[in-house]
Amino acid sequence: MINKKTIALLLFPLLFISCSTKKVAPTKVESSSSSSISPFTNDYIKNISIDDLRTNLTVIASDEMQGRDTGSEGQKKVGRYIIDFYKKHGIGFPKGATDYYQHIPAAFLNAKRNEGLPDSENIWAFIEGSEKPGEIVVVSAHYDHVGMKGDEIYNGADDDGSGTVAIMEIAAAFQKAKNEGHGPKRSILIMHMTGEEHGLHGSRYYTQNPLFPLANTVADVNIDMIGRRDPFHENSNKYIYLIGSDYLSSDLYKLCEDVNKKNKFLTIDYKYNDKSDPNRYYYRSDHYNFAKKGIPVVFLYSGEHEDYHKPTDEVSKIEFDALTTRTKYAFAIAWEIANRPDKLVVDKTDGK
Repeated sequence: MINKKTIALLLFPLLFISCSTKKVAPTKVESSSSSSISPFTNDYIKNISIDDLRTNLTVIASDEMQGRDTGSEGQKKVGRYIIDFYKKHGIGFPKGATDYYQHIPAAFLNAKRNEGLPDSENIWAFIEGSEKPGEIVVVSAHYDHVGMKGDEIYNGADDDGSGTVAIMEIAAAFQKAKNEGHGPKRSILIMHMTGEEHGLHGSRYYTQNPLFPLANTVADVNIDMIGRRDPFHENSNKYIYLIGSDYLSSDLYKLCEDVNKKNKFLTIDYKYNDKSDPNRYYYRSDHYNFAKKGIPVVFLYSGEHEDYHKPTDEVSKIEFDALTTRTKYAFAIAWEIANRPDKLVVDKTDGK
């Protein structure tokens, strides 16, 4: 996740505006009946594997990847590993693309703050919808981290190795459903964003250069740091922070609540669903660039911990039971968005 100093530089002009209106936890909305939840969800949720999450994260957050700094060889090596995973599972790149990469030039990455970043790439994968293929549900996570400082490697197992492996598993579950004749009605665009740690660059590039029209982009389900617990939940990891689900669409907020109630995944914590919260998490991960374009977003997050942006953010500290449950919840949210009869209604204007 992008740090506070970086986001403060990018968003200083918005500070006084966003803090002038206090955003509180969403007003409770009556859930719809369980019959509104799409069939087959539970069958494919079972394909999200704790062992696969552990295996993939052990590689992605290994010393060999040297902290995955934007455009570094370590990040590119991770990118190749991710693409090999998609090829193995029969998951292709999007129609209209020539390969799994959305190439981003160094000039774009360095335009706001010249940090000497080299060229880099977003990585995308695609599961085409069966009934409404032109409507796109984005599922995103950033795969970069902060690299090395001296001889110390910042492996970023939670930030955002956890989100990276989560969306890989989500993609595989959607592809299995498609292979068995139960694929999503809308298309799923899996996006591994680059440059998040340097200023949300990868998502900014995509939303300025979208492969699919943003008018047809139904939502972004964004995952950043879901592998640990924070000091507010010392006694249990059975929780998730949801941020932004009610800012643009009452449908999306209600859907997230309904899916959780039906499946009894987790306790939803709205502590950070307040734009005036000093942590400003809503502005600090890739969903924000979609929200600025009027696209409903939900950000899944498990909170900051003592190893955030430190070389001690290691795989050995990931709570894989929690990571698995949170990944299943994210999959279920994306499944419902993709399969509901109507697009999410955008009926609010509080997303920017």
